[in-house]
Parts: sequence; structure tokens; C-alpha cells
Amino acid sequence: MSATNLLSDSDLTLTQNAQGKMAELMTQIEDDITGVRVYATPGGCSGVSFGMSFTDQLNPNDMVRDYDTFKVIVDDGTLPHIRGVEIDFVDRGNGDASFVFNNLQPVGGGGGCNTCGSQGGCS
Repeated sequence: MSATNLLSDSDLTLTQNAQGKMAELMTQIEDDITGVRVYATPGGCSGVSFGMSFTDQLNPNDMVRDYDTFKVIVDDGTLPHIRGVEIDFVDRGNGDASFVFNNLQPVGGGGGCNTCGSQGGCS
């Protein structure tokens, strides 16, 4: 693969909790996994939803953030949606723990489920 574009703090950051949990998860998976892919999926009332998955591929349009024991990978289509986002890991106890995306930018103008009302809804 050719030179990879690097993500900066202004593109995406991970809290210490998120870094620790991702490093822990990386020890539990196959050795050929390259890193964690952060992605955006369009659709629904809120416009865009976000997720993460393990990946064994780096594509030419990917940008990478290197941490000590793992990489965070974002493609160029997702980057505009997550620029400035902070990923945190929150453990609320009793098995209720998850990664949280902070500082998400609002998408679109004025849309959303609360405005659909009598015009056919957002089903």
C-alpha cells in the first residue's frame, strides 16, 4: 500500500478510556486485523448513524490514526461526518458499557422525526 493519510486530533480523538478498551479488544481478536474502522451509514430520521468494526483491510481512500497497539481507520466518505468527534468508552455498570461518539455535528437543516408529523411520518 502507498503512503497513508494520517488523521489528526482535529479529525478524530479517543479518550483514554476508549483507547484502553480498544487496546484490550485488540488482544482478543485474530492477528490479521489491521485496526478499527469507524464508519457512517446514511438513512433514517437522524440522517447518519455511526459505528465501528474490526477490519483487516486498508483501502486507498482510508485515513489512519495510529495508537500504540491499534489503528483507527476512516474512509474519506465518513471523514466529513466525524471530523471533530471524540470517541469515549463509558461503563455504566451492570454490563451496560458502550463506545460513545461525542461532539457530533448536526446533519441537514430542520429535518428529523419530530417534524414529520402529519406529512407521512418518518417510519
